[in-house]
Amino acid sequence: MRYGVLGPLAAWDTSGRQVKIPEAKVRAILANLLVHQGGPISADRLIDDLWGDAPPGRPLNTLQTKISQLRRALGPDQVVRQPAGYQLNLDGDGLDAYSFQQLTELAARTGNPRSRVKVLTDALALWRGPAYADVADAAFAGAEITRLEELRLAALEHRAAARLELGEHSATIAELGELVKLNPLREQLRALHMLALYKAGRQGEALDSFHDLRTKLGEELGVDPGPALSGLHTSILRQEPSLVAEVPAVPYRTNLPSPATPLIGREKEVDSVRRALSAGQGGRLVTLTGPGGVGKTRLAISAARTLTEEFPDGVWLVEFAGLDRHASAGDVAERIITTLGLCDTAAESDPVDLVNWLCVAIADKRLLILLDNCEHVVEPVSVVATELLAAAAVTHTLVTTQEALDVPGETVCPVAPLALPKLPTVPSVRIAEEIGRSSAVQLFVERAAAAVPGFAITPDNASFIASICRRLDGIPLALELVATRLRVLSPEQITEGLDDRFALPTGPGRGRPTRQQTLRAMIGWSWELLSDSERAVLRRLAVSADGSTLVGARTVCADRSVPERDVLDVLSRLVDRSLVVRDGERFRLLESVAAYCMEQLAESGELAEVRLKFVRFHVAQAETAERNLRGPDQGRFLELLDTETVNMRRALELAVRHGEAALALRLVNALAWYWLLRSRLTEARRSFRAALEVEGSAEGSREIAEAWLAGMEGKPARIRIEDLVLSSRLHWFVGASLYRVGRHQEGRALIEEALVAARSHSDWWGEAAALAERADHSFDGKDFLSARSDAERSAMLFAQLGDRWGHLRAGRSLARVAETDGNHAEVTGLLSECLRAAEGLGLWVEAVETLFRIGRAFYVHGDLAAAGRMYERALQVASERSYTRGEVEADTWLAKVALCGGDTGAAEFHLRRAVERGQSHGFAVGGEETFPGIGRKAYETSPPGKTLPGMPVQGRS
Repeated sequence: MRYGVLGPLAAWDTSGRQVKIPEAKVRAILANLLVHQGGPISADRLIDDLWGDAPPGRPLNTLQTKISQLRRALGPDQVVRQPAGYQLNLDGDGLDAYSFQQLTELAARTGNPRSRVKVLTDALALWRGPAYADVADAAFAGAEITRLEELRLAALEHRAAARLELGEHSATIAELGELVKLNPLREQLRALHMLALYKAGRQGEALDSFHDLRTKLGEELGVDPGPALSGLHTSILRQEPSLVAEVPAVPYRTNLPSPATPLIGREKEVDSVRRALSAGQGGRLVTLTGPGGVGKTRLAISAARTLTEEFPDGVWLVEFAGLDRHASAGDVAERIITTLGLCDTAAESDPVDLVNWLCVAIADKRLLILLDNCEHVVEPVSVVATELLAAAAVTHTLVTTQEALDVPGETVCPVAPLALPKLPTVPSVRIAEEIGRSSAVQLFVERAAAAVPGFAITPDNASFIASICRRLDGIPLALELVATRLRVLSPEQITEGLDDRFALPTGPGRGRPTRQQTLRAMIGWSWELLSDSERAVLRRLAVSADGSTLVGARTVCADRSVPERDVLDVLSRLVDRSLVVRDGERFRLLESVAAYCMEQLAESGELAEVRLKFVRFHVAQAETAERNLRGPDQGRFLELLDTETVNMRRALELAVRHGEAALALRLVNALAWYWLLRSRLTEARRSFRAALEVEGSAEGSREIAEAWLAGMEGKPARIRIEDLVLSSRLHWFVGASLYRVGRHQEGRALIEEALVAARSHSDWWGEAAALAERADHSFDGKDFLSARSDAERSAMLFAQLGDRWGHLRAGRSLARVAETDGNHAEVTGLLSECLRAAEGLGLWVEAVETLFRIGRAFYVHGDLAAAGRMYERALQVASERSYTRGEVEADTWLAKVALCGGDTGAAEFHLRRAVERGQSHGFAVGGEETFPGIGRKAYETSPPGKTLPGMPVQGRS
């Protein structure tokens, strides 16, 4: 069970469903137990806290009745009686207040201000209202409420301070202003507000804020502001340069993993690859080739890591090990698009050619893209790499594969095994030192010392170590596998074992190159030394395309022979043997080991069964995540689905290929809202179409999928679904989609149906979503009173649910209404909250659109400098995500701001760039009538562009 006290008291079961707690006294008992971290609390104390001086006639019996009611709601094992009193079965992370405090402590240890803002935003998103709102007047809760509210206010202050470090002065002012109104005598808050105003160029208002505080402190407390605040006041009067600190540099954009162990013996190779790739002089397509296990990936990552400064748009690792061997060039391009976080679905229709879309999206970006493990998809990778060479002049591509792509412009760098030791021809007292110079020996000894602490090369074992390294051809993976055997064998015994091993046929490895046979022999030897349970878990892990969490491994790998409780122990032993790699919370197989294990899985006759387990697990995982994407855990489950994206695609691919219609449709239905939040409409549409093409019974899932797809395509749908809550939500989704494509009457009718149905079934989320949409419809119809009423009700419901996307959606509608009242502070305050929600959840299209709205508010208010900052920030985010419509609109607005400020040169520059981008993607940009004097010139001096197939001619308004 999980409990929420940061707002109205709430409880959720393990599936994420909210549990109803009946009657006020029962809720008070639960609140009291939570205030005391689960207890125990004596019966006398509970009676006194609940009834005070007016207890019921038989207080112990009445208390026991209330406890029984609580147990029925939560489960009989959740509230237990101890000698010291009643105790709640509360896990360490089962209380939102504890999670909030942990996150604030993590933020205090986080040095990077951008990361600190994200952590604090996640922490504050846990709040759904005043702490312990149900028992706010109860004496037992008073101290804890005060403590939590103080922590919340401190977190708001720390987040504002971090945002000021990032230069977000104007966007922070509105939030701080509201907090100052609520806490007018809090000096730290006032100092931040003064600093934000001053840094935003509003020195007079900063000084006024200080005078206001000084007056209030004198009148109410008879004291003056403290020395720190008075010192800030003096610094503002003197306009000291130290107040305007430089904004920290944006950290390098990369997803390269941090190596778990140092790279040994590859210094020259790293330098060679770095020089081959260098943005200033190297080739733009470099391919590292070599047999499996030779260390191509480690070398590539190490080389790429040295180049982060040369590629300001990012250095990105794109993993292809989980991609099906039948993948197309479009599949390869989509994997790159997703990894780079590009907004390929910001358009209303699918890009027909994803390869072409990718090339246009990154045409002017200085990127380094590492395409890893490409041997099974060489052909489609070759197509994409060739197109990138031709279209993206400043993008560099690094490829790892067992064979070259064989395309023009490719620089091939073969990766050799590590240097082998030379055996002395005569006995030498310095044999250990001489052999130890070999990089193969250095790696073996380093891994051996990790397996057997204290292990070192000595004159007695040096010749055996040299023999092992030579026999294994210096292949890093083979050396690592054998090094773990030193726990039970001596170097001499391993040498003898290798002699026996290589005297035997290598089975399926025969006919392979010698080094490939060597690696296979080592994997095979390690396999033979495993127990039956270790073999079972290892081969079953191979079905996961992108590694597995412990929960996933237990579900997919366990059976009668290997109970779930034993899987972790087996995994730990496999990690110790270097057959499984522990990567954070995931367990992965190296590609060579995975290939071997897939063969073993097929030979065992378990392949079909394990694949089905894999698909079912990810369907269940997606359905659990879907239930939590509308509430306080939204951010956490978005991140979970981000992490599991590759495995989810693999599960869908397997379900479709093997005719599992019901599972395929359940999976796409569960992922629909995630795809929409992440703006992955291209992937969503294609996935729905693939699932719907599978024949077979699907128990109502087909109708749900058809409705989702219709909404994504902006088409009407016949929604006949037994789940009435889902039916009303689909009415909302399809209605909103129809309204946006201009079918206003149909859209409004469906929204009204959705609203009535949501209310009749007490679906607060559905009601809130429909109200936010209807608010926009009323606004468009100039009915501003109805628009405000619906938007306010929507915002309240979403706040109670803790849904940050909903907060963004309702806030946007409220801001539209506030604009009509001319309330600039309210507009910017609301939109700033929307922006924080979008950034906190990683909803980058929404973030860009919100920045446009904030910029327009400043523009209308006459604050051109602030408007320009918002549009510059929007341009930066849109550019990073290749959200081209956003880039075009940002440059267009920047041109307007420049023109209003009399800077025709800057206006012409931005307009020309907007026109160039717009023409290449089919977006119309205002001309002479919008930009008198420079519009025609910008069009005439811009090169003609091409309209991409499937892209809209005019962007969304």
